[in-house]
Amino acid sequence: MKKYVIVIAIALAGCGGCGTSSDQPTKNVTGLPDPGDAIGQDLMLSLAQAKNFHHKAKVYISDGNIPAAIASVRSILSLRFPANAPEADDVRNDARALLAKLLAGQGQLDEAMRTVEEGLAQSSRQSFFVANLYTVKGEIHEQRATQLDGDPNTKQKAIDERHAALDAYSQSIKIDEELQKKLAEGK
Repeated sequence: MKKYVIVIAIALAGCGGCGTSSDQPTKNVTGLPDPGDAIGQDLMLSLAQAKNFHHKAKVYISDGNIPAAIASVRSILSLRFPANAPEADDVRNDARALLAKLLAGQGQLDEAMRTVEEGLAQSSRQSFFVANLYTVKGEIHEQRATQLDGDPNTKQKAIDERHAALDAYSQSIKIDEELQKKLAEGK
């Protein structure tokens, strides 16, 4: 089966403009992309660095070395990306979500929330990664509520934290629904 697909692909590539009129532009399927369509080396290098810092963090997490994992994820946030690269927002927001979870796991809920809020404030567009920041924000609010449980003096604060968690989850769902709608519309 593979052999037939290859033969057909070669035949189609060799055919070039077969079956089209000469006054219609044809797309060269074997040509290189325009430089504007390609990802630049500076972006590729930044993405590669981020990927490796993320892998290091995963290894540190599996070894139980959370401080080293936190440091590795923070390194992602200090990377330089080309100006106006939407991938930079996505990489940073993904890193912030992981960092916030690691900090929350260490009981550093205020620092975790600051990390999430920074990401939300710096985001230039809606994306899966922004929605995920709202999810992590909800998780932090839930963790705060759990810490407040059991003390009658903080009962209302615990309720407020749970409501804040619900608001954050609702915002995440709203973003995801908007993105799904755009995908369904082909935008």
